[in-house]
Amino acid sequence: MDIANQLILVASGLILVSIFAGNISQRFGAPLLLVFLALGMLAGEDGPGGIRFDNYQTTYLVGSVALAIILFDGGLRTRWKDLRSVALPAGILASLGVLITAIITAVAAVFLLGIGWLEGLLVGSLVASTDAAAVFLLLHLRGMRLRDKLRAVLEAEAGLNDPMAVLLTVACVSLLASPVDVGFNTETIFGLAGSFLRQMVGGLVAGVAGGYLLLVIINRLNIASGLYPVMTAAWALLMFSTAQEFGASGFLGAYVAGLVVGNNRHKATLLIDRFHDGLAWLAQIAMFLILGLLVTPSALKPVALPALGIAFVLMVIARPVATWVGLRWFSYSRGEIGFVSWVGLRGAVPIFLGTIPVLTNLPNAHVYFGVVYVIVLTSLIVQGWTVGYAGRRFGVTLPPRPVPPPRFGIHLPTDIGRDMTAYAVQAKSLALRRPLARLPIPDDVDLVSIIRDGSLHQPGTLEYLAAGDDVLLMAPAERLPVLDRLFGERQSAMPFEAGGDLLGLFAFSGNVDIGDIADAYGFWVPESQRKWPAHQFMRRHIWGPMGKGRRLRLGTVELVVAKAAEGKVKSLTLELDPSLKSWRVVQPALIWFEAEAWTPGLAALGTKLQRGGQWLIAKTRPKAK
Repeated sequence: MDIANQLILVASGLILVSIFAGNISQRFGAPLLLVFLALGMLAGEDGPGGIRFDNYQTTYLVGSVALAIILFDGGLRTRWKDLRSVALPAGILASLGVLITAIITAVAAVFLLGIGWLEGLLVGSLVASTDAAAVFLLLHLRGMRLRDKLRAVLEAEAGLNDPMAVLLTVACVSLLASPVDVGFNTETIFGLAGSFLRQMVGGLVAGVAGGYLLLVIINRLNIASGLYPVMTAAWALLMFSTAQEFGASGFLGAYVAGLVVGNNRHKATLLIDRFHDGLAWLAQIAMFLILGLLVTPSALKPVALPALGIAFVLMVIARPVATWVGLRWFSYSRGEIGFVSWVGLRGAVPIFLGTIPVLTNLPNAHVYFGVVYVIVLTSLIVQGWTVGYAGRRFGVTLPPRPVPPPRFGIHLPTDIGRDMTAYAVQAKSLALRRPLARLPIPDDVDLVSIIRDGSLHQPGTLEYLAAGDDVLLMAPAERLPVLDRLFGERQSAMPFEAGGDLLGLFAFSGNVDIGDIADAYGFWVPESQRKWPAHQFMRRHIWGPMGKGRRLRLGTVELVVAKAAEGKVKSLTLELDPSLKSWRVVQPALIWFEAEAWTPGLAALGTKLQRGGQWLIAKTRPKAK
């Protein structure tokens, strides 16, 4: 067998094993990227595979291509309306936050490794940025549901903070490699500031210009449908490399270009989205496998202990301080700031940057690389494995949305503004609970037809949908999440235990906006109260002492107080199909009297009726034996 066949065999085998192993690892909550990295190490020189690989130049090349593809795909999936609201805090985290993280981590590196301050700053710079691949994958694959503002700031920071880390790393390497001891004088600092502005502004300009030019080409060029996503991938890499050649940030350019393409309609939306989803997966697997192959675990032993100390400082001190400085000026709660600080995962980017000192032949470059590798492993194991627990602990996770039902899309011409979408109605979906004419379908969505048992039916000929029906609709892309919730089967979750009692199916913090919960589970709340935290909403609509077990009926669901302290709801749970026994319904929810369309007099009447009903129900409830 020649060398070419051996390479094909090894590469394809490792990718397939990674996919299968990743599927199994999800049952244990293991971060997928950690699995890919570990498989690369097992296939390497110290593992059963015995593959000897130490080509840093190839690693740098593969890492550059993979990161450009991953960032472009991340931009495709980021909604501009979410990013716009967090641009300033994300920008501060991606610049000042990275600098603060690097400086604090540098102090730990100096004392734990016994190196100079410039070398310490190099180590801090290598691990200062969060990893786009790790953050995007962790948030999307785990299905963790966060407030849009919180998710957006995490994703935006991961997409924007690479230029600062690259700039600091290259600056430290240049100063260390210089034959003259220049140091950080005024001239050097101004030079770094100018370089940073050139990278950021150049990356933004390249991304915006390249993204809009790509849109024009896609809409005007008539080629085979399979070539559109291939052309898009090649364009993303061309733009990345061009920006790098002119001293701008190609990583930022790739992310912004994906953002432009993903937030504008074009005739190949579905093709490009699906292709780049698979391509980004392949890039992540290939990048982490080759990074795993590159390291020799036995070489990490001398630096393992100090590297663990640096990782501790990074996760517990440097990242939280940087996050607090970046977000304290904005409307983020303590829990949200704590969660952002914990989800500052390190992944491929620090290891990728760690190859730069090696390629420059700096003294002790392999020591720095080993330290970075241990820090990344620690971050993926500790932070990646506990992100779900952290979300619950900080009270930032929302109840899970229903599992998206099987959906098939047909992209229509650009000027229509809507696409044809077919849904298979799932059992226990919200769509089965109401007559077809009363389904909460948005105004800009048209129900075209229903297919039942192979026969085509017009909407007016059926009273109710049935599980297994195929529903054909014309809908804008932004309405698909709403339709997913309507036709999808409601997702079960782990019960929430409060003091040993089982209270409801879904648990959430009392600080979650009631409107977010209403959107997820299909019940109505007044528009004027949608931004209220759940604890305020419960306080407004439940009369009497606020204690564990108090319930509020809202249409087909029931909110249950799981934990209360000092008269304030700390956590709640939600039941989708509550019992209809009167003694369980403490509040029949007459809140529609408080809608903005009603007069203040009717609103006051509704409040009196609601409190009177609560008093009557409380009096007739059977007493505990």
